[in-house]
Amino acid sequence: QLETLEQEEQECLELRPHRTEKMTHIVSHEHGMTVTKTLQRGEAEPQCKSFCYSRARLRGLLLEGASLLLLRVLARRQTMPPDLVFPAIDTEGDLCTSSY
Repeated sequence: QLETLEQEEQECLELRPHRTEKMTHIVSHEHGMTVTKTLQRGEAEPQCKSFCYSRARLRGLLLEGASLLLLRVLARRQTMPPDLVFPAIDTEGDLCTSSY
């Protein structure tokens, strides 16, 4: 059984006049997962938002690393089950679905 314990993503945009950094940190804990998003524009104070999701809501969750692994397995098997849909977390930190 594979489970994502922690995931971190960082994006940096060099937009004039200010550099923009977006960071997402996802960590698993006994009650579910916490998603923390940080946005910093130039020298301004960073803006942080956190979301917590229960294990029940995350059952079958497929994050980016697990998605890549799944795609490799499907390519190796050269098969695609019909209607393959998983819960996922979008770029804003909200729950959504990922369809293959």
